[in-house]
Amino acid sequence: MTQETSEITGFHAHVYFDTATRDAAALVREELGAKFEVRLGRWHDQPIGPHPKSMYQVAFLPNQFDKVVPWLMLNHQGLDILIHPETGDDVKDHTDHALWLGEKLELNIEFLRRVRTR
Repeated sequence: MTQETSEITGFHAHVYFDTATRDAAALVREELGAKFEVRLGRWHDQPIGPHPKSMYQVAFLPNQFDKVVPWLMLNHQGLDILIHPETGDDVKDHTDHALWLGEKLELNIEFLRRVRTR
């Protein structure tokens, strides 16, 4: 079945970090916030939900994709970043529909499946 891009209501970029890369993550966050009208989520200093490492989320609109994602490609400071659409299907959005900058991390997809069935 073909899906329409109109199903995408937004995008999330999850920027992963650890103690050694937190300063780089802070720089990326600061520059993103200054350059684009994005919503910067809280710092999560521990794994949360399906995410295996510390991270923060950046939310942006579909019409910003062509600006935000290329900027991240060139400026991600060696950090691992998950970028995914928001279509209403969290499992597919975090797996089949996702793209990665840096290393592709192993997400806890079972967490998303459990949330979906509630």
